[in-house]
Amino acid sequence: MHKYGGKLLNNIKTRQSAIVKQLGSSIFSEVSSWKRASIEAGHDVIDLSIGSPDQAPSLAVRQALANAVLEADQYAYPATSLGLPFRSQAALWMQYRFGVTINPLTELVVLSGSQDGLAHLAMAIAERGSIAILPDPGYPIYAGSLALAGIEPYHIPLLEEHDYLPNLESIPEEILDKTSFMILNYPNNPLTAVANLQFFEDVISFARRHNIVVVHDLAYSEMGYDEKEKPPSILQVEGAKEIAIELHSLSKSFNMAGCRIGFIVGNEELIQSLATLKNNIDFGVFTPIQQAGIVALQEAMFNPQFVKASDVYKQRRDAFMNALAEAGWVAPPPKATMFVWLKLPNSQNVKWTSRQFSKQLLEETGVVVIPGDAFGPAGEGYIRIALVEEEARLIEAATRIGRFINNK
Repeated sequence: MHKYGGKLLNNIKTRQSAIVKQLGSSIFSEVSSWKRASIEAGHDVIDLSIGSPDQAPSLAVRQALANAVLEADQYAYPATSLGLPFRSQAALWMQYRFGVTINPLTELVVLSGSQDGLAHLAMAIAERGSIAILPDPGYPIYAGSLALAGIEPYHIPLLEEHDYLPNLESIPEEILDKTSFMILNYPNNPLTAVANLQFFEDVISFARRHNIVVVHDLAYSEMGYDEKEKPPSILQVEGAKEIAIELHSLSKSFNMAGCRIGFIVGNEELIQSLATLKNNIDFGVFTPIQQAGIVALQEAMFNPQFVKASDVYKQRRDAFMNALAEAGWVAPPPKATMFVWLKLPNSQNVKWTSRQFSKQLLEETGVVVIPGDAFGPAGEGYIRIALVEEEARLIEAATRIGRFINNK
């Protein structure tokens, strides 16, 4: 019973909207509860569930942030439409990294991480009742953003036998006629799959034929393991800016996940639609964080001592996958990202779902992973492992996992 305005209220109900009920995956909160129970039981938990970098940004980035927050003039509203120094540097980085020319005034918006852009984009560029094509498995915010915007999802399965690339020609014409945009994500979370420039050329050609906008989530652009063929930008395709936009993030590549900074580039009309929406709902990224982001991008461009995220995670991948193979679970190594996507092993005695496997693994070994169905129905039968511990802990995790599967 609560007192408010002199009246006693005893009929307050906890309400949850239909939109909130559609958001996200309950599996993530469920895994978090499993982890808490395991810690309370006294287990040595190795958490490989969430893809949050365990390392800090470079000293130069941290110093730039520290210097900026001490400046008295840094505390005004930054405003989404401002932040020109960071936008200019991001445009220079796009030219340096991909050879793509971006107008920082009209073709780039600063984001509070790429998830910010993904969450709001559908509301800015599509009409309620239209359709968006989503990958399955896919990052949960893709579907969440459609729930916010009142847009219907059409899930296209990404299958191992097709190298986790979508078969766009399989989509029915009646779906394509109502589709406003599609979302792609290469390098892919959770699948770790990569795509080459020829694939993106085919995508752009397909999208033109059907008048569909292409949204490419390139959050893992700097985390490909093949030095000879780095992950491309879809905007490298000739004419792609006429129909495509692309999201970038400093979270994983520069260990700035907690800073919440990224950007979106591409078609001017679409970018300005998002800018208009965001100017009405937020005031942009804290200016000192933008200053730190400038230094991060400059280091990647000009500092020969810059430690690339791909080098760090490649070493971890190799250590983990070798240890896992020695423990009895042989699987192809990921080609990119900070994740490992594993098909559940066959067992003569046990038939697991991905959720059952993940829960029992944690209970018996203390290793936390995410069941594949957290990312959509096509993820059933798989688990995702984040390489967010030092090599020694990853080897220990692989050893524990090996003992677990060998005892079943």
